[in-house]
Amino acid sequence: MTSWQIVRMFAGVVILASLALGVAQSPLFHSSNWLWLTAFVGVNMLQSAFTRWCPLEIVLRKVGVQSGC
Repeated sequence: MTSWQIVRMFAGVVILASLALGVAQSPLFHSSNWLWLTAFVGVNMLQSAFTRWCPLEIVLRKVGVQSGC
């Protein structure tokens, strides 16, 4: 699995989890502030599309995951 596949899977999981926590009915987890995490991941994905710079890919490369190139 390449680093870009892992980055996309990680982003998808974080987005879905933060959306679920943002709309959860449980008083322990329910907070609309979780949606800020969704926005952060979305903005990071958008900027990486233009700049080709992704912090998670740098971390994955340092731990030995092969590049998608």
